[in-house]
Amino acid sequence: MPSLVNKEVGSTGYGLMGLTWRPQPQPQEKSFAAMRAALSSGANFWNGGELYGSPERNSLHLLNEYFTKYPSDAEKVVLSIKGGLKRGAMVPDGGEQNVKRSVDECLKVLDGKKSLDIFECARIDPTTPIEISIRTLATYIEAGKLGGIGLSECSAQSIRRASKVHKIASVEVEFSLWCTEILENGVAKACAELGIPIIAYSPLGRGFLTGQIKSFEDLPEDDFRRALPRFQPDVFDKNLELVKELQNVADKKGCTSGQVSIAWVKAQSEKPGMPTIIPIPGATTEERVKENMVDVELSNNDLLEIDEILKRCAVIGGRYHSHMNHLNFGDSPELDAK
Repeated sequence: MPSLVNKEVGSTGYGLMGLTWRPQPQPQEKSFAAMRAALSSGANFWNGGELYGSPERNSLHLLNEYFTKYPSDAEKVVLSIKGGLKRGAMVPDGGEQNVKRSVDECLKVLDGKKSLDIFECARIDPTTPIEISIRTLATYIEAGKLGGIGLSECSAQSIRRASKVHKIASVEVEFSLWCTEILENGVAKACAELGIPIIAYSPLGRGFLTGQIKSFEDLPEDDFRRALPRFQPDVFDKNLELVKELQNVADKKGCTSGQVSIAWVKAQSEKPGMPTIIPIPGATTEERVKENMVDVELSNNDLLEIDEILKRCAVIGGRYHSHMNHLNFGDSPELDAK
């Protein structure tokens, strides 16, 4: 089994974003059922965020409520939380003052119900040297308030710079069959060389790879994916070709295209020169959580077939809308620039 901050975790984790990051979050009982299903299925690594909702209602509030009801689960869960944005805004601020504010607020909301195993700034602040952010977080480790430091959506250069300041527990990046940039941009290589596990968010392509979304109109009116380039009507059908090809593989395996997608992400860990990769599919229902946790073994022939599919079915469109793209795989200024 893989490990994070010296704790064993399942080969598949659980992303909490969808439980609170929506205009009308689902009832608490439904979220609790999904969370319990994840833990009972072996997904004991949970990933949430201060940004997944409002300052008054986000992952931390839901987690407090969950561990209040199920206190014995706290020691079973390895928890990673993203923060480090300006309070109430989707703008990174890796300065000492804001990083402290973010960690302190997370700890305050958790209220001792659960320890903070890993904290990561959600994006690299392009105006603050990453060394400042990492040194600030290191003081919380020294004080026994934090288990480890993670990075998110960062470049290979940022990973190497941060690692010189303090040991990095994990690097969270988008990685899936329709987002393979880390295989070419040096991120996977840097993590492998430094022994840092990769946390692969959106391993199902924000639900696209499940085959459940068959047209742009299938997305709810208030769904944020309606603004993302890859989901736009003019490219939707072209991108759907990848899913149709994956479904053929899934049919032969007797599973779903989503299960094939998660299995492919995990299979990359077995390749030479690759780090451990832990996918964190998000799901809001008990049934979908259990589906995501089914282990499917891909043979070498399966993997070769999928490689050919990826060559034939290039994904069209960016991952995010334009004002967010510059923060993906981000870098920070050099330390002597301030």
